[in-house]
Amino acid sequence: MDFTPSEEQRLLAESVARFLEKEYSFEKRRALLASELGYSRANWARFAELGWLGIATPEELGGLGGGAVESAIVMEAIGRHLVLEPYFSSVILGASLLRQAGEGSAPLLAELARGKLMLALAHTEPKARFELAHVETRAERSGGSFRLSGHKAVVLDAPSADRLIVSARTAGSVAETSGITLFIVPKAAAGISLVPYGTSCGRRAAEVRLASVAVESEAILGPLDGGYALLERTADEALAALAAEAAGAMAALLALTRDYLKTRKQFGVPIGSFQVLQHRLVDMFTAHELARATSEAAARILGDAASPAAYRARAAAAAKVQAGRAGRLVGEEAVQLHGGMGMTDELAVSHYFKRLATIDVLFGNADHHLRRFSELEAATA
Repeated sequence: MDFTPSEEQRLLAESVARFLEKEYSFEKRRALLASELGYSRANWARFAELGWLGIATPEELGGLGGGAVESAIVMEAIGRHLVLEPYFSSVILGASLLRQAGEGSAPLLAELARGKLMLALAHTEPKARFELAHVETRAERSGGSFRLSGHKAVVLDAPSADRLIVSARTAGSVAETSGITLFIVPKAAAGISLVPYGTSCGRRAAEVRLASVAVESEAILGPLDGGYALLERTADEALAALAAEAAGAMAALLALTRDYLKTRKQFGVPIGSFQVLQHRLVDMFTAHELARATSEAAARILGDAASPAAYRARAAAAAKVQAGRAGRLVGEEAVQLHGGMGMTDELAVSHYFKRLATIDVLFGNADHHLRRFSELEAATA
């Protein structure tokens, strides 16, 4: 597979890197972490101006008309700089579901690309344990409308979202792939309550409870009873995007650790001259390169419309396995090679490690996707 970027992709990568290196220092990020909002609305507006919020949105709707590869380019840079803005929730998850839902979602896609709309996917439930079809939330018909009732757990960026994309069961029983419907609901709708909190990596999330929330049939996103197919495709895109973000975070950790080994001295010499530490740095480098290559392969496969669904799913699962395993190795080694300082909040190393640990569990950890990869291989053998 040829990983050579096109001229447009190279320019996009340079543009994203240039902006974040100038505007997203670790000190500025720490200030945003301590703010009430947890991110910068000014940065979000700049993301819109630069076209990042419409990275895969069609050009006629104000987007850049890119795909999974372009999304991965932005996500890798986001990982390098630990960007706090809710890009993953709105652009990777939200925009993907809107694109799949069809022409009726075009106005919302255009709003999102302009930076006027933020979305959060309210899908995960307390007992789901990474199973995408585990939906207990119900949508009961009430005349020409529906009433949603249930509990959604760890809804990423729900506190900042304007609307929630809620998965609910309109037919069937828990764990069935059929009978799941997606609804787009204003966060301020009557019957919705949020319990917001910070995640271990500094992002924001919330528990979302729905108590007989009334929605019209026009709020349905995609086909009635057919939401699982949309979720499945979006989940694979999410895995590839998270793998790219992890690769960016690992690259930053590798650079920080290499520089530290060059400057920290013991016995009058830099500790980077010790062969045993050089070997550990090589292990970090090898793990990062493997994860990055697997991530790039997944993005290119997902970006190819001719790729069979099972092939896309295997590539996404493989990328998530490598991201989880390599992220743990690189994170742990970076912390240990920095000594006690690696655990402190004042050093960027700990922030990268916490983000990598979070990425591992989002949409299924490495063990889950290793099993999934094996099952997909067996099913297509």
